[in-house]
This record gives sequence, C-alpha cells and structure tokens, in this order.
Amino acid sequence: MGSYAVFLRGINVGGINIKMAELREALKSGGFPDARTLLASGNVVLGSTLDAAAVKRECEKCLRDTFGYDAWVVVLDAARVAELVSACPYPDDDKTTHTYITLSSDIGMLDELEAAGAALAGAEQKRLGPEALAWLAPAGGTLDSPFSKITAKSKFKASTTTRNLRTLIKVRDAAAELSAAG
Repeated sequence: MGSYAVFLRGINVGGINIKMAELREALKSGGFPDARTLLASGNVVLGSTLDAAAVKRECEKCLRDTFGYDAWVVVLDAARVAELVSACPYPDDDKTTHTYITLSSDIGMLDELEAAGAALAGAEQKRLGPEALAWLAPAGGTLDSPFSKITAKSKFKASTTTRNLRTLIKVRDAAAELSAAG
C-alpha cells in the first residue's frame, strides 16, 4: 500500500465550493477509506494499492461524479513530497517573501512555466524536479506578482496547482503519519 498526497486545483475559488468534510467522505466512498483532508484548500493524504496515475484518475472521477465540476488533481507519492520540501532552497517562514511550489502532472506545462518565469525581471525560482518549481513572491502581493499571474492562465489549469511551502510541510507530515500507521 502506498501513501499519496492529492492536491486539488481550483476549489473554494471561482464558485467551486467544497467543504473538506464532504471531500473526505466522497473520497472515502470512492475507494480511499483512509482519506484525510488538510486545511481548506484541497489537500488530501490517502493510502492506496493503486499507482499514482490510477489514484489521479480515480480521484478526478470521484470529484466529477460527486461535485459536478471538471476536477483536476496532482498526485505525488508521500516520499516525493518529502523530497521536494527538502530540496526547496527558500525559507518556509520569511516576513518579506513567501515560498510557493507549483506542482504539475504535465512536465511540458511546467517547462513552459519555468521558461516564462525565467523571462521575468527579478523573478526567483528553482526547479525541484520534473513535477515541481519553487518560486518566491513578495509578502502581501502574491496574487499580484507577475509569476502568479502566469500560473493562473487557463492553459495551466488542468495540469498545475500551487501551494505555499508551509502547506507542503503540513502535507508531508500528515503523509508520514499515514505511512507510519499503515
């Protein structure tokens, strides 16, 4: 049995509102009995005998069937989340900047985002692996940052999602607890 982190894209914004208790129950009913949600932004840890690609397919189907929206998720093995957190060169707690990690299920889309970010004056980013790109945004100005505006483009919607490094640390810790319990 593997432990996975599932990151939902685009919930609790833009009219798609899902309560975490309802999300957890839907996933439990959909074949993931130990699904656990974290925070209110669509972060889930769960165990499964399926591989990551199959977990992605099953979670997206469950969300589409249950909540009636075009759901997209990024699924990572729990150990990979820990590796990405460790590889991030930026601080998890800084008063002037916030560290974000954009996760992707499509390497080509992340390559495109990385190139777009590299073209921005003063942008600071670091590729953590084929599925993750870390970047900095000014505290209090994340949504207005040029790179954040690029990540919000509709062409990236189906394959990317972004989380604060502090959130990924919480997901890493919850996934480790799940692995230890399993």
